[in-house]
Amino acid sequence: MTARFCYLLFLAGKSAWNRRGTLLLVAFSIALSTTLLLGIEKIRTQIRENFVQAVSGTDLVVGARGGNIQLMLYAVFHLGGATNNMGWRSAREIAGRPEVAWAIPVSLGDSHKGYPVVATTTEFFAHYRFRGGRELSLARGKAFASVFDVVVGAEAAKKLGYVVGQKLVLSHGSGGSHLTEHADKPFVVCGILAPTGTPVDRSLYIGLDAMEAIHLDWRGGAPMPGLRILPEQVAKFDLEPKSITALLVGLKKRGQVFALQRAVNEWKTEPLTGVMPGVVMDQIWSVVGVGEQALLFVSALVTVAGLAGLAAAILAGLGERRRELAILRSAGARPVNILILLACEGFLIVTAGTVGGSVALILLIAALGPTLADMYGIFIYLSPPDSGEWLLLGCICLAGILTGLVPALRAYRMSLSDGLTVAI
Repeated sequence: MTARFCYLLFLAGKSAWNRRGTLLLVAFSIALSTTLLLGIEKIRTQIRENFVQAVSGTDLVVGARGGNIQLMLYAVFHLGGATNNMGWRSAREIAGRPEVAWAIPVSLGDSHKGYPVVATTTEFFAHYRFRGGRELSLARGKAFASVFDVVVGAEAAKKLGYVVGQKLVLSHGSGGSHLTEHADKPFVVCGILAPTGTPVDRSLYIGLDAMEAIHLDWRGGAPMPGLRILPEQVAKFDLEPKSITALLVGLKKRGQVFALQRAVNEWKTEPLTGVMPGVVMDQIWSVVGVGEQALLFVSALVTVAGLAGLAAAILAGLGERRRELAILRSAGARPVNILILLACEGFLIVTAGTVGGSVALILLIAALGPTLADMYGIFIYLSPPDSGEWLLLGCICLAGILTGLVPALRAYRMSLSDGLTVAI
């Protein structure tokens, strides 16, 4: 039985090779559809991984009382704004708790040419993690050391053409085109971060003392008339913040996160909210990740179109192969052997297409992956196929076998005399 099947598989290969011109085009279309389908699946899973792990290693995000998703959006993605700030005293008390290993304060509100400005401390560069625990690194320069130093994210630096040592001016507020600038207190670019594929790339970072310094002569969101404090005079003032937007907290033991979250939610001096990033990230993705299913559906339709072309090519060739199949029947091949022969032919074409599509995807990722990371901050990297990709490959091969059965059943019903009768 095994020998007969292997022989039929050999015959299928020989027959397909004799019609290689047409079938290569069919295999090429299947390869393209496989590349598209697997590519969208890999991009979908890796973008979701990058999204969910935009902040990795942070056990709790603390902010003023409000919605969990809203807190994550402005604390991690710097989208929107906080309805209220949390007190600096509360932030210091939380950071000083025995179960807390580190705490990163974050203060938002200003911007620069559409990019958010984030006031923080050097703890941010030491403890912020993304994509499975990767550390931030500076492509050029160093972290801020003086009041008017600024570190620029990779995407912002590239789009704005900034280099280390260049001066820039921050704007008060965000989200508008006519914002008042802090022109009297320019900043100097001291460092540029390496690409991360996270919101870090689209932000500028200054110290908490810098945020206080540029607002010393401001009240109610506007400069105070008749008062101007020069940059060299800010050192005379207390630059400790009164409030911050959020606090990113890392614990010594992750099992203590529920106890700390409960303590934060029951904070007595002011109403606070503590959220676990992983849980809220999944909630956000369930809202914004609907488009991935649509892309996957469209690529599946392309694959179906390729398989339909396979069936059409084999069916169209049946008319030309009637004599060949009849000769096989006269040589002793049974109808079931003809069915297996054509099914094997379809399987070989689909297998060649899926293998070619998989290889093409690997080459595309290897060639375009660094470019996507540098230009768009999209990190797509080579990795072994996950369960979803294996499932898609299995479905394509199974669909190819079933598609090959359509012309195989047609040939199965053809009689021996159908191919040997000479039309007059």
